[in-house]
Amino acid sequence: MTESHRPPLDILIVRDPRESAKKCSLTPLRGMPGIRFATYAHDRRVTAGQRLLLHTEGELLSPDDAHLPLLLVDCCWRRVPTLLRTIDGEFVRRRLPPLATAYPRASDLVPDPEQGLASIEALYAALALLGDPRPELLAQYRWRTAFLALNASVLPPDVAQLPASSSRSCAQSRQSRA
Repeated sequence: MTESHRPPLDILIVRDPRESAKKCSLTPLRGMPGIRFATYAHDRRVTAGQRLLLHTEGELLSPDDAHLPLLLVDCCWRRVPTLLRTIDGEFVRRRLPPLATAYPRASDLVPDPEQGLASIEALYAALALLGDPRPELLAQYRWRTAFLALNASVLPPDVAQLPASSSRSCAQSRQSRA
C-alpha cells in the first residue's frame, strides 16, 4: 500500500491512569493524527463503536479484519476486564499470532501472559498484519530494532526490513537494568 493510498488511522486507546506515563510505550503517539487516547475512570463511559479489540481470547487477526478500526486497552493484564466494563461498543475480538517482546519487563506481582507484548509492539504488529505497517509508530520505541528482529519470521517481510535506529538491543537493555 503506497503512502498516498493509505486509509487514515482510526485507533482508540483506553489507558489506565495507574500505569506510569513515563514507562508507557504509547506516550510518544499522543497527538498523532488518527490516534485517540481516553483515560479510564470507573465512573465514566467511553464510546467506542464497532472496533477490533486486541484480546488474547479472540480469533487470530487476519487481513480480512482490516476494514475495522482498532481498540487497544492499555493496562496490566489483570485489569483488562475492569477497563472493558466501561467501554461501550461492539467488539470483534482478535488475537495476534505468537510474537516475542523486546521490552524488558519484570513484575513481582502479576506474571504477564506467555505472549505478552508492550502495547506499542501489539499495536504495530496488528497494523502490519492487517496490511498497513506504520513505521512511524516505532520511531521513538527504544527496543524497535530488537522487536523487529525477534519477530522477523512472523511479521510481513517488508516490515522486518525497516531501517535500523539507535535502539539498544533487548539484551543490552536488560544488562543495564541489572
